Amino acid sequence: MKKFICLGLVFVMAFPLFAGGGGEKKAAGGKVIIYTSMYQDVIDAVKGELNKQFPKYDIEFVYGGTGGIQAKIASEQASGRLGCDILMVAEPAYSLELKEKGLLYAHKSKEASSLAFDYDPDGYWYPVRISNMVLAYNPDKYAKTAVPNSFESFANDSSVRNAVSMRNPLTSGTAMAAVSALRDKYGYVYFNELGRQNIQIDYNTDIMLKKLETGENKVVMVLEESILKVREEGSRLEVIYPTDGTVVIPSTIMIINSKWSASRNTQAAEAITDWFLSEAGQNAIVSGWMHSVRTNFPRIPYDSRPTADIWADRIPINWETNFRQRQEIQDRFQEYMASRN
Repeated sequence: MKKFICLGLVFVMAFPLFAGGGGEKKAAGGKVIIYTSMYQDVIDAVKGELNKQFPKYDIEFVYGGTGGIQAKIASEQASGRLGCDILMVAEPAYSLELKEKGLLYAHKSKEASSLAFDYDPDGYWYPVRISNMVLAYNPDKYAKTAVPNSFESFANDSSVRNAVSMRNPLTSGTAMAAVSALRDKYGYVYFNELGRQNIQIDYNTDIMLKKLETGENKVVMVLEESILKVREEGSRLEVIYPTDGTVVIPSTIMIINSKWSASRNTQAAEAITDWFLSEAGQNAIVSGWMHSVRTNFPRIPYDSRPTADIWADRIPINWETNFRQRQEIQDRFQEYMASRN
């Protein structure tokens, strides 16, 4: 993919120089670097649409899991400049942290009144895509009635012990959001029960899906979009919307304060943010198997349920708690995973 860079690579290109670089409102055009946790195929599709809309902008996406992005931002703070102009991460808790640290720029988007989900009233962050944490199974290997249909039974049904997996909440923002929500609903005992299931912690969603395809795993905790994508491509894997609620995760978009941003091109960052929140941008998001953040948006992802129906049956997440107690939640999760037998 053009200009696709992993966070583990050297970021020398992340600090371009521009004449008069201190201004917040630069002429339309120039370079804009976006750190994002969106998957590569979604980035490919979105970047093509962005290039059509903003031919004068040199837009560069830098991919990484939310945990990797957080580590990168923390490292870059010491240099006095971040390597990005826009951040698109998995969940709002990290947005609350960056706002508190003074790293974000307040942008009153013209699209705000059309949003169906909460956003920062001062304009420091907006929801840009909705991801849903669900369960999934392979109907060619197991009957739906023979696998857990709730998050509770996912952690307690002994018939699937040694045959369940999920992403790592230490590196995946959506997995972190899910375990935070499940901790709030069921307490830390839920982590202990996952450990007793001998759950596999996978660092790659493709690995989880391959285990479902072969039957090695009976059921996995996974993002809805990952299953919808492979279904559209011909896979037989199926989503289970948990009977005790789906974890609905509004992923956010943020503009970096010009004091910290890589290109100090705030005008371009504002225009790109507005595009992402617009009908055109949300069409690209839905084409990437994620749900729109706009009110009464006419499209839903391929083979999904209506967004409002999923929202009505959600497990709520306290984003402030997720932010303030992130380290505690991660430590307790690690503690219980280390005690697996």
